[in-house]
Amino acid sequence: MTHLHITSWVLALILLGLTLMFMNKGNAKASKITHMIMRLDYLLILYTGGDLFAAYSSYGPGVIIKLLTGLWVIAAMEMVAVKKKKGKSTGIWAIQLAVALLLAIFLGFVVLPMGILP
Repeated sequence: MTHLHITSWVLALILLGLTLMFMNKGNAKASKITHMIMRLDYLLILYTGGDLFAAYSSYGPGVIIKLLTGLWVIAAMEMVAVKKKKGKSTGIWAIQLAVALLLAIFLGFVVLPMGILP
């Protein structure tokens, strides 16, 4: 389930990039399609993340912090796309996305015991 989770959030980041690129080029139809696919991918992220949370919930409060950070990443991704679509400034949300993403990756791969590093 871990590989599916990682694949789904990498796909979401790629879709976010495509969505923003299409918005910058003025291609509203393509940006809407990629944004909707990104939203469907959120469901896969939430499902696999919830499964991982259930499997590793005995590891203590670090897993809860990782869960909340992951939700923060999803919220920031969505807000960046929505603010860009509305023509508003995305600066604060882009910074939040970068911080939350780095924190989630750090927690998932380094701090928590089921990551890459022991």
